Amino acid sequence: MNDHIRQSKQRNWTESKAHSSWQIFKIMAEFVDGFEALAKIGPCISIFGSARIQPGNKYYELAVDIAKRLGEEGFGVVSGGGPGIMEASNKGAQLGGGKSVGLNIELPFEQHSNEFIDREHNLNFDYFFVRKVMFTKYSQGFIMMPGGFGTLDEFFEVATLIQTRKMLEVPLILVGSDYWQGLLDWIKKIMLDKEKNISPADLDLLKVADTPDEVADHIKQFYTKHALQPNF
Repeated sequence: MNDHIRQSKQRNWTESKAHSSWQIFKIMAEFVDGFEALAKIGPCISIFGSARIQPGNKYYELAVDIAKRLGEEGFGVVSGGGPGIMEASNKGAQLGGGKSVGLNIELPFEQHSNEFIDREHNLNFDYFFVRKVMFTKYSQGFIMMPGGFGTLDEFFEVATLIQTRKMLEVPLILVGSDYWQGLLDWIKKIMLDKEKNISPADLDLLKVADTPDEVADHIKQFYTKHALQPNF
């Protein structure tokens, strides 16, 4: 490596370090704004699922009905703020008279906030990890509608935090037994029975539902025994 290249690399590295030092203030500001906004909203349920699912799809309409039911039960609904299942969730929350919250971030399939988020509850984030903290801290339950890598990422992160007792146990509900059964079979047969990488009690964290009534019943039953509070 000649001296010119070495000096250029060192200069770029030094500038990157300086940028990172200032970046921490922007990250702190996102945390502060998010904490202040969400702490005022009250008990909420997060609904995750694909941004690609369109109105008219059975899972879109099911998400609307579930969120509507949750709103009628007094829960706010939190989504990722974009289209697809997120839009359906916010739409249902408004139909049910619940607070409709969107934690939006710019992604290839989620370019703009959907129209069903309450104006005062529409939050925008630059950092994925800050947004995730907001979901996990202030949601009193997590509903996983059919989705892709992002939905699985959110699902397993919450399950891991509960399993390791880094957050309080809350309802984790997989909606759509046809969609999720293959994954659940693999978790039980391979992860649990064959490789013993989880314990039998870990499977008890997961519930499966196919209707709005089943979802609502799981959540109501859980909170007859547990307090509604932030998770950490």
